[in-house]
Amino acid sequence: MSAPLFERLHLLAGSLEQQFLGKDEIIRLLMISVAAGEHCLLLGPPGTAKSALIRSLAELMQARYFEYLLTRFTEPNEIFGPVDIGAFRDGVYRRNTKGMLPEAEVVFLDEVFKSNSAILNALLTLLNERKFTSGGQVLRCPLISVFAASNEVPGDETLTAIFDRFLIRVHSDNLDAYHFNELLQRGIQHEIRQLSGEPLRPLVTAQEFAELNRSFGTRMRFSESFLSSYKGLVFQIRAEGISLSDRRVVKMLKLFAASAYLEGREAPDLSDFFVLKHIWNNRDQAAILEGIIQPVLEGFFREHPDRRRVGVLSVGVEALAAEIDRIRQILTGGAALGDVQLFSQLKTLGEIKVALSSLGDPRARELERRVGELLQASFQSGRFAQI
Repeated sequence: MSAPLFERLHLLAGSLEQQFLGKDEIIRLLMISVAAGEHCLLLGPPGTAKSALIRSLAELMQARYFEYLLTRFTEPNEIFGPVDIGAFRDGVYRRNTKGMLPEAEVVFLDEVFKSNSAILNALLTLLNERKFTSGGQVLRCPLISVFAASNEVPGDETLTAIFDRFLIRVHSDNLDAYHFNELLQRGIQHEIRQLSGEPLRPLVTAQEFAELNRSFGTRMRFSESFLSSYKGLVFQIRAEGISLSDRRVVKMLKLFAASAYLEGREAPDLSDFFVLKHIWNNRDQAAILEGIIQPVLEGFFREHPDRRRVGVLSVGVEALAAEIDRIRQILTGGAALGDVQLFSQLKTLGEIKVALSSLGDPRARELERRVGELLQASFQSGRFAQI
């Protein structure tokens, strides 16, 4: 680990991007969370790599890790540690926290909103202050970030406080159809590594992240123009009926500073506002935030065409071209296609066309033309051999 921390953070993000296809923007948001020492919620159906992402992140960070699936029947001793029986016999009530959440540096809590009030109340203080009370003794926790997962946004008002602690809300979904072949290849590699028990080589230590968190005060410098733009966006977001507490408004500044740090900049600029697309309180608000934030980002990148966009398509033109050729062979082959099979291929072509439209590569325009021809021929005739 002799390379500078900044370089190793890029290697860490790159390692995750190699393992998890189509998750580049999610990975960037996870990196921002741990760099700023804040918490993140991942929303989405099962099987979309939520827990696998966090496990790999913790492994690459060489962090003490704690993971648990919560239910309304989960007891505090399953999370915070059992009562220390030896101490209890001596008249002292305390928990044995070894290997439990209070001693973890990176935490993943699945179905966090299904837990009971006893756990939620203890989590509130731990998330915000990094403190845990055990038998009248207040313990300082080494926690860097908590990542929570859920299949749905909480609707109960009693969960508002815990929900507000997760500054970033990320939606993790199944990949588009054109990723399918590469998904299988990377999935096979991941399974082989799991079966062999081969660990990931740590690139950063959790201690380095903790030190980075403590030094973040020196990075909390913002220009007047930046703060003015931020104020305008906050008021616009609130005017659309999206609740954004003052606490979150202030905390978001840490995320902007972390985003700038990961890009090697001394101070945040308008490109860091992409984080604001992920502060929704329900999924319906995501489109509203996109409409508010995206024009600001587009204006910035028009003035700075050399800057790398966050969340750009991770699959290359060559991979898309290969997928188009594969679909063409299926459509023009001799085998008869059922309605479901045909619909699946046409749906994939539509997704590819949307993906190509976001690429600046000149080759993408030629591929768009080929996709258009395939779609037109498919809609006009059932005899695909003529394509």
